[in-house]
Amino acid sequence: MLEVCVEDLSGLREALAGGAGRIELCSALSLGGLTPSAALVGVAVRGSVPVHVLIRPRAGDFLYDRGEEELIATDIRAAVDAGAAGVAIGANRPGALLDGPMLQRLVSVAREAAARRDTSVALTLHRAFDLCADPLAALEAVITLGFDRVLTSGGAGSAMAGRQMLAALANQARGRIRILAAGGIDPGNVAAVLDTGVDEIHASCQVPPSPPDARLFELGFAQPRHGHATAGSVGALVSAIEEWHARRGSPDRQHQESAE
Repeated sequence: MLEVCVEDLSGLREALAGGAGRIELCSALSLGGLTPSAALVGVAVRGSVPVHVLIRPRAGDFLYDRGEEELIATDIRAAVDAGAAGVAIGANRPGALLDGPMLQRLVSVAREAAARRDTSVALTLHRAFDLCADPLAALEAVITLGFDRVLTSGGAGSAMAGRQMLAALANQARGRIRILAAGGIDPGNVAAVLDTGVDEIHASCQVPPSPPDARLFELGFAQPRHGHATAGSVGALVSAIEEWHARRGSPDRQHQESAE
């Protein structure tokens, strides 16, 4: 399964054309991703693959007060009501720990919203996980909270740098939760990441952007972008994953995964 994170309509179209198995929808990828607009969510959920919506009300840390928790809860309800197959949420507390009580309340919000629609919702613990001092203990907490997957680079700056921890997490998960590897994954290194035993791959598949219009920067209408996804860059990563499966004689699950 390749999950492609996109921040706009163009990225969504390119990811679908390239063969993404799932979309993580956000805004402001240059800030690590923030909650996308309701309009973009409404368009994305009409596509051909499951859409998971990132719920993050601001940039910076994941130490949220009760007011911010209510913002997150409202955005969870809106995403589920719009038809999102899942949400990605996270919260920390001081001491490099997960905020278990807040996460439990947010999990309940998501499940109650899904129940009102007589459906289910997939729950991803996002990279707030990577700020935890003890990832293996944090994984047990995430499992207890009832999440379906954890998005992680193994606590490192990239999945390649965090391969040892990714392998440990995958081994500890033992089918109880999915490990969704993230962080600088591309066709050249995805095989090494998959060799750790992770279940899924998360990537932005960005290529360098075209030279920007200087006038947009002069007037303050734009900021430098890291790049953008193309159907070709997504397709290249899909092909690399398929080749990895083929070398090991295991079936390609790209289009066989459930909405989770």
